[in-house]
Amino acid sequence: MSKADILVAWGDHLRTGRRRSPHTVRAYLAAADRLLAATGIEEWSALAALDGPALRRQLARRRADGLGNASTARELSALKGFIAFARSQVGEDAAAPRLRGPRLKKGLPRPVTPDEAVNLADLVAGNAGEDWIGARDRAVLLLMYGAGLRIAEALSLTGGDLPLGDTLVVTGKGGKQRVVPLLPLVREAVAAYVARNPWPLAKDQPLFRGAKGGPLGQGMVQKAMARARIALGLPATATPHALRHSFATHLLGAGADLRSLQELLGHASLGSTQIYTKVDAATLLDTYRKAHPRS
Repeated sequence: MSKADILVAWGDHLRTGRRRSPHTVRAYLAAADRLLAATGIEEWSALAALDGPALRRQLARRRADGLGNASTARELSALKGFIAFARSQVGEDAAAPRLRGPRLKKGLPRPVTPDEAVNLADLVAGNAGEDWIGARDRAVLLLMYGAGLRIAEALSLTGGDLPLGDTLVVTGKGGKQRVVPLLPLVREAVAAYVARNPWPLAKDQPLFRGAKGGPLGQGMVQKAMARARIALGLPATATPHALRHSFATHLLGAGADLRSLQELLGHASLGSTQIYTKVDAATLLDTYRKAHPRS
């Protein structure tokens, strides 16, 4: 057994056993690599024997490198999973070492208004160098705002999802599927893109294509929206993901219950959805302060 063998097995487990995203796999492999390099471990049994104090020493080393609270929490999560996996490899109970991570202050997402969301999508389309690219970017952004999709979920759609109907089956994190309703505005935007798209849209090929026909990358959508955000004078928080936040906040404000919202967003736990109650309260308080004569 070697360090390389351990990392290969860990990466395979994350991809196939846990169905983690490529980004998560890279981050978790990097954390495991750092731990193995720091300890000199090259055997499952030695790795499985690491305990809470050993992890605390590794995190202290990372803190000395300037790691913040959020990054430290992610590193700890990766290492606990790594050691639990090592214990399963030597026939032990696959329990992670008991160690609590740093407290994280949950930030509130800052939604854009409905008009701002549509204006952003329209401006992104107008700024595009080619008509079909503008239609493509508008369709992606409206899928995020109108259906609450994550950017990766929108870009994972294929030709097999066409033609769009009143609902769409989306595969989210962990391979979990959910059904989301589609507004006429969203269906029309996707249809307009499909009509202009110069590339064949086979059932097993990506729906949204880059300028040269390959899969559209997230970075291109983010850059296009950043340019439009600046032109409209919106804050830096007006990112593609903010459109999904806006979808959730506006539904909650219109009376949607948390359980329904959880299903629409594809959240694994209700706790992830409850943050939007704070967003709605923050919006209400801001309106009160601006409008009340005694505020």
